[in-house]
Amino acid sequence: MTSTAPKPPGRHPAAAAIALRRAESLQLKVADAITTFAGSMPFVYLHAVAFGLWMVFAESSPWPTLTLVVSLEAIFLSTFVLIGQNRQAEFQQAKADHDFIESELELKTNTELTRQIHHLTTELHRRVITEAKPG
Repeated sequence: MTSTAPKPPGRHPAAAAIALRRAESLQLKVADAITTFAGSMPFVYLHAVAFGLWMVFAESSPWPTLTLVVSLEAIFLSTFVLIGQNRQAEFQQAKADHDFIESELELKTNTELTRQIHHLTTELHRRVITEAKPG
């Protein structure tokens, strides 16, 4: 028995093109992996455990070193946040460009169809009037 349920729509062409380009770049794949992990709950849990263990067992006065580590980590993580924002902006621009081109093409097609319908209606009207005249 075959399913008649409609298939979900595919990815937006702009998204597919950007994903392909990102998949081909090692730098972008690494940045994506770090951004994905840094934005997850396992990242939070790992840090809570690691910092807790550090404060309890690693040093007698962990605050200066821990503050340095956390500050450096914040600098790098903020860079990955910016990379993620740039990626999102790039996608939005590519999608907007693609959608603009598609809508312009659709407008052109609809305009041409409207002209053809007008021409056919005018011709049909002319023929009906010509045939209706006694003669």
